[in-house]
Amino acid sequence: MYGSYSIKEVLPAIVPDLSFQGLNVADGQMAMLAYHEMCTADDPARLAVIRKDLLAYCELDTLAMVRILEELVAIVLDGYRDKE
Repeated sequence: MYGSYSIKEVLPAIVPDLSFQGLNVADGQMAMLAYHEMCTADDPARLAVIRKDLLAYCELDTLAMVRILEELVAIVLDGYRDKE
């Protein structure tokens, strides 16, 4: 995780089957920029694309947090069971 607890570093270490690669919005900085562009854009087609990209990013970000939590809970429970 290279000394970082960022979800983008933790995810591949704990849940390697999920990745932000390939998304048009792939990190928080990009999400903030996309949101700002969405707030100032006038073109409905461009707004639709930005909205779709942000929703895809947020969906994966939420799923990543859930999957990381599930893995950490499993690790704790396995350790607890080993002590019994």
